[in-house]
Amino acid sequence: MGIAQGGIVEGRYTIVLAFFFDITKKNVYFVLLFRYNEIILTLRMVQRELYMRKVRPFMNTPVVKVFTGIRRCGKSVMMELVREELKRQGIPDQRILWVNFESSFDPRIRSMDALRSTIQELQRVVGNNRVYLFFDEVQELEGWEVLVNSLLIDMNADIYITGSNARLLSGELATYLAGRYVEIRMYPFSFSEVCSLLSQKGTDMPIPEAFRLYVLRGGFPFLYNYPFSHSDACQYLGDLFDSVILKDIAQRNQVRDMGLLRQLILYFIANACTPFSATSIINYLKSQHRSISTETLYNYIEYCRNAFLLLLVQREDLVGKALLATQEKVYLVDHGIREALYGNNQRDIHQVLENIVYLELLRRGYEVTVGKLRNLEIDFCARKGAETLYVQVCYLLASPETFEREFGALEAIPDNYEKLVLSLDEIDLSRKGIRHRNIREFLLEQEIPST
Repeated sequence: MGIAQGGIVEGRYTIVLAFFFDITKKNVYFVLLFRYNEIILTLRMVQRELYMRKVRPFMNTPVVKVFTGIRRCGKSVMMELVREELKRQGIPDQRILWVNFESSFDPRIRSMDALRSTIQELQRVVGNNRVYLFFDEVQELEGWEVLVNSLLIDMNADIYITGSNARLLSGELATYLAGRYVEIRMYPFSFSEVCSLLSQKGTDMPIPEAFRLYVLRGGFPFLYNYPFSHSDACQYLGDLFDSVILKDIAQRNQVRDMGLLRQLILYFIANACTPFSATSIINYLKSQHRSISTETLYNYIEYCRNAFLLLLVQREDLVGKALLATQEKVYLVDHGIREALYGNNQRDIHQVLENIVYLELLRRGYEVTVGKLRNLEIDFCARKGAETLYVQVCYLLASPETFEREFGALEAIPDNYEKLVLSLDEIDLSRKGIRHRNIREFLLEQEIPST
């Protein structure tokens, strides 16, 4: 199978004409592939080095590299970046196979047999050399777990896959691959990545203005490749939200009551970063003349988690060192969705800042819980290996009461791990060994050590 591509750019889309040559059957397939120009532009602009450093140790090893995350967060672009790095290492195109399982044009994915034949022909052409297989949105192919497992066993293959559902790494995959895969969890752009992209595009925007844009727009890469208005950005995010609900939640889990599902998700979006209980939600829905059982409620929450839309954080008793089963907090994978569907990101700035910091801690590899210390709450207890970091987030330390609340909670923790207060204040207000940082500076600091 050989592939030739040519493309023209027209407005917001790239039209790519791809020729698939099936050597065994001597057929030529002409396929028109329509792709957002986002992939091309983002590939040139942002290298997403934070993720590349997680991938590099496993490149050219018999371990499946699995990129997971919500739709449109940049998983396909990430695989493009890996492919470009392989080419810089001298890997020729003929040893690389890329398959998008959401394409309705590609003849190679019409059946498992057709895909196997394509891969076998590739191996025949390259001989004993290693082949590089990129499978985009592989969960769309029924039985893909068996295929990937057999490729690991039977071929000299370096395999990369993406998926938009957390179930990708549960059940059969864990059984078949058992320790032979590594997950790279991806998120929409960080504030640092947004600033990098704006700078490389020549956009002269002061940091405070860029942060205001980020607060309203969130981090989905597509929104920073074009000069969208606020309403255009909200429309894109609303449409993305609808596609996640429809395809990744409702269809995949056979949800019948779409209205109830949407109403529940909108409740979580409006109340992001606040504790919730099943009783409070059931009572809220009852006030809206809707009813839901506790079991269905938690099923819906799990569906949203599997689609990477919502993130649940457990509360931890810092005295008893035990996780608490009640009053979890829900965070959003991207705060821009909140602005698009609910608005008021600037009014509810404390919630948005907390959500931004939580996602940043995840990007940096921390495991995060919400701390409880008697009647006090610590926004985040972040752990990575032997490192522990306690974080409080607020908008401004504008009053003595706010100052005492944020610093006092950290001072009450009976250990000597690092403690940090983040706010938008420009003045350093550190005290008693507790550091104070401006949130923008924290988000822009070097995330990983330079080499």
